[in-house]
Order: sequence, then structure tokens, then C-alpha cells
Amino acid sequence: MDRGLWISWYDLAEADKNNYFSWLHERYLPGILKRPGISWAAHYATEKMTPPSRLNHTQDPSIPTGGEYILLIGAETAHAFSPPRPGEAFEDVTATDKTLRALRQRERVSIMTEEARAEGPAAATHSAAGLTRCIQLGSFNAGPRDGDDDELLAWYARWRLPCMEKLPGLVRVRKLVGVTGWARHGVLYEFTSLAERNARFPTHEKPYPELEKWTDKVVRGLVHAPGSPNVAQRIWPA
Repeated sequence: MDRGLWISWYDLAEADKNNYFSWLHERYLPGILKRPGISWAAHYATEKMTPPSRLNHTQDPSIPTGGEYILLIGAETAHAFSPPRPGEAFEDVTATDKTLRALRQRERVSIMTEEARAEGPAAATHSAAGLTRCIQLGSFNAGPRDGDDDELLAWYARWRLPCMEKLPGLVRVRKLVGVTGWARHGVLYEFTSLAERNARFPTHEKPYPELEKWTDKVVRGLVHAPGSPNVAQRIWPA
């Protein structure tokens, strides 16, 4: 069970990367994995890619814009990430942890829970716990009109997830909903490699022109978080 996800998008100053990575990969994340209910953790560096022109992104200046790195932690449920009550603290968080965690710049955090998932043709190639080496992660809100959330639900249930079951190079896709944070919706794709993602995903709807029109209508109505969707490759665990 890994239905709960804690997700952080953030940037780092170049001068801080070595110390931060050593702490995160060698101390902090191994410690997180010992906590009750935690299933896995993964750290990613995002690819520099230009998002499709049809995507809309929030212009709200209060939404942090970080996205150079993505840290994901999977848990049995989202309740594993419940914060301590006022006046309490996690006993294993040290002063060093607080100092190095504060190096994250423009950090945006969401806790999400899995709404549904679909397995792709490459599901058998990944049997380990956690995520594959290459992911695509979108976080967004539906449009403001009555019915926009309903249409988004129908599109994922009736087209996007069933379509992904046939996409070569796809291991799985998870539709997510927000528990905390700005985004009400999320989607997490897992690919066997960046090359497979780039070769297959952008044109996968071309054989289905009517359904491609539905996708275009739905996608144009979404409001994405800054930088969403992010394509990223895993840097920890190696």
C-alpha cells in the first residue's frame, strides 16, 4: 500500500547542493523510511522542457515557483504525514535537519492521495518498491465553471487511464487528489526511461482524433501549478 504521497517541488542554490544532497540522501531520507507507515522515498531532478503552449498556469504570486527538484515520499495513506499537534515536535528532527531543510528555495508542498491507477504494458519491468527512474508529475486545478471537475473525472476514468494501459514504455499512472496544498488534482506517470517517454507520450492520441479533441478541451481548461507538468529523472535512490 502506497496510496499517500508527500510531494515537494523546490530549487537549490548551486553552492548548497553538495552539503544538502549528502544530508538528504545519507541521513534524512533513510531516517524517514524508518517511520511507521512510510513505504518509499525518491528524489528527482527535473528536465528542462518547454511546456505545451495550450497549458494555463496560475498567476497567483503567493504560489511558490520552485521545481528544479522534486522530493516524493510514499506512505500507506496520507495520514502518515499528519503533522504533530501544537506544541509537539517529531523527536528525530534535529537542528541540522532544520538548517539543511531550510536551504530549499521557493518550496511548494502538497500531500495527495491516490484516486485511481492504471498499469501500463511495461508494468512487469518494475517490481521494486517506489517509483521508476523517469516520471512525469502534473499538479493543477480544474476550471472555474460548474461541471469542470465532473468532466475531468469522466475524462480520466473513460479515456486517459484506459489509454495509458496501452502506451509502450509506461509502467503505471496514478490519478491523485489533493489533501493539503494548492493543487486539488495531480497525475503521476512512471516510464521505463526518459527516451521512451519522449518517443511515445507526446503523440499517443494521434490515432484517436475525436478523443484527442476531448483531451484538448479538458487540458485547456486546467490551471496548472508553476512548471507543471514536470518531467524528471531519479537521482536517489541510485
